[in-house]
Amino acid sequence: MTAPVFVADRLEGGPGPFVLDGAEGRHAVSVKRLQTGERVVLTDGAGRWAEGEVSATEGKDRLVVRLGPVTEEPPPSPRITVVQALPKGDRGELAVETMTEVGVDAIVPWAASRCITQWRGERGLKALGKWRATAREAGKQSRRVRFPEVADAATTRQVAALLAGADFAAVLHESGRERLATAELPARGEIVLVVGPEGGVSPEELALFAEAGAGPYVLGPTVLRTSTAGTAAAALLLGRTGRWS
Repeated sequence: MTAPVFVADRLEGGPGPFVLDGAEGRHAVSVKRLQTGERVVLTDGAGRWAEGEVSATEGKDRLVVRLGPVTEEPPPSPRITVVQALPKGDRGELAVETMTEVGVDAIVPWAASRCITQWRGERGLKALGKWRATAREAGKQSRRVRFPEVADAATTRQVAALLAGADFAAVLHESGRERLATAELPARGEIVLVVGPEGGVSPEELALFAEAGAGPYVLGPTVLRTSTAGTAAAALLLGRTGRWS
């Protein structure tokens, strides 16, 4: 089994002793109950990481690690961004969790016109915080050292601008006559995928996205929930672009 991953926000310097404390240290000592001699990976979540060996535990929230050299994982290419319409309840966190696990690089919450859920004021900030915390925890669980970026909630116009700048852009929609499985994909650059809400992408949104260069594509013969479609589509793209090979 691979070594567990913990977040160290200030991962600097070369090999030597490193103290992991705070919430991450508490999780390592009191929850994971790591012991001297066990291997761990520390990362800043932005690609910098180092493997180390536990040399001591102190109290309930301090882990002393004999750290190896810090290296940096290069940004993946092509980069995959999923624009995720806001689902009901906790399905948004489920979508973020599973998309993080498969390897999505960025997630953009989208306030589509047919979204039942709307992020406003403090409620919106709290929901966004949950998405970002979910991405961080899922990144650790899936042994990633570069966690996905979760952007601020975007309007439809902002999504259209994002699509216009992509090297390949697609909207998952049942009106599509092309399959994502056979679409011509770039070898590098930016891929942006739009996943609509429970009520679907409106005709006006489809037209605006088409003007930006994002046509409708189907994923398969079945209709997936908004909380699972992005994960399934991202897995397909990661396989087809060679990032899983």
